Amino acid sequence: MTDRPARRNEIPITAYTALIEPVKNKRTFEEVSDRLKELVFNGTLKAGQQLPSEHELAKLFQVGRQSVREALRVLELSGFITVRAGIRGGAVIEGTMLGKMTELFLDTFKRHRISLEDCMSARTVIEISVLDFVIKNADSSDIENLRKNIDSARAKLLAKQSTYEENIQFHRILAQASKNHTLLIVMESILAIFSDFKSRSGFAVSPEQSRSVIDAHEALTDAVAAKNKKVAVVMLKKDLKNGAEIVINNIE
Repeated sequence: MTDRPARRNEIPITAYTALIEPVKNKRTFEEVSDRLKELVFNGTLKAGQQLPSEHELAKLFQVGRQSVREALRVLELSGFITVRAGIRGGAVIEGTMLGKMTELFLDTFKRHRISLEDCMSARTVIEISVLDFVIKNADSSDIENLRKNIDSARAKLLAKQSTYEENIQFHRILAQASKNHTLLIVMESILAIFSDFKSRSGFAVSPEQSRSVIDAHEALTDAVAAKNKKVAVVMLKKDLKNGAEIVINNIE
């Protein structure tokens, strides 16, 4: 029996061997769905990518196909995947789930006329909580991603380009490093508000302001890498204060 041809946007099955560990708890489908959700949240699985077949997933997780089928049904109902029919069908990662949640949060923010000041105050409290999980759970790949983001921001600053998106992305990476999916969703929604404000207002950030933010990010990353919570909190507060001043100075 020959191997089936690879589907479009499908990760090779061999790559999943490193991503997926067998499920040891035979009360299975919830654990299967949770592990696939984690791969979506941490960015390993991206919108449009196709999952292996039920048979292949069952072999990777070392569970029965019925457990995989039930896990995929749960993921489809919650918006993580779309299951397509046909020869080239199967489970495809859906890119709209988090987008819909963020859109709903933005709509609520606008309809209830929540001030940016209120949002920034809430963000400080939430992101300090995120930092607790980051200190505990961040691994070497998270630190590497934070440093790559900083390098990218410095390169843009040197080229006299805006670093605002890199600065927002830094906090997304930080939230991902928490390994707490609920906090990740909350942070993604909050950060969307600031991205939306920037896109609508079109304000400029001075090179001095950008440099100050990037320096704070670097010091924060060093503290996280050293598991130094005290210094990390100080640098995070400094960073958020810098960001708040930039936003407030550009509110009409």
